[in-house]
Amino acid sequence: MSILSEFKAFAVKGNVVDMAVGIIIGAAFGKIVTSFVGDVIMPPVGLLIGGVDFTDLAITLKAAEGTAPAVMLSYGKFIQTILDFVIVAFAIFMGVKAINRLKREEAAAPEAPPAPTKDQELLSEIRDLLKAQQKP
Repeated sequence: MSILSEFKAFAVKGNVVDMAVGIIIGAAFGKIVTSFVGDVIMPPVGLLIGGVDFTDLAITLKAAEGTAPAVMLSYGKFIQTILDFVIVAFAIFMGVKAINRLKREEAAAPEAPPAPTKDQELLSEIRDLLKAQQKP
């Protein structure tokens, strides 16, 4: 089997395609969450703590000199990223929790045992007849 045909067999497997779709949807969901945190959550939080915009929080390590830019430790962006992560993790947790609940409900509903097949019915009748013949 050539390398190209092996790669083709690998790339079109269901798991690989599902994973690729999940990554693409995850990236889009990440952008939505980033916008939600940055544009909806953080402005009121910043207002509550005195009108501070978290993305502007930074410590200047070295001031700008001539054409060299200033060296900044932007811990506000880090706080923003942590909040993004917490919200994404919570949303994923809630989704997984809902899926697990649905799976438990499916497992809790036991299926009725299947009806015996014709062969099983005939064997049961033969067994019963043999038991009846052996009794004195």
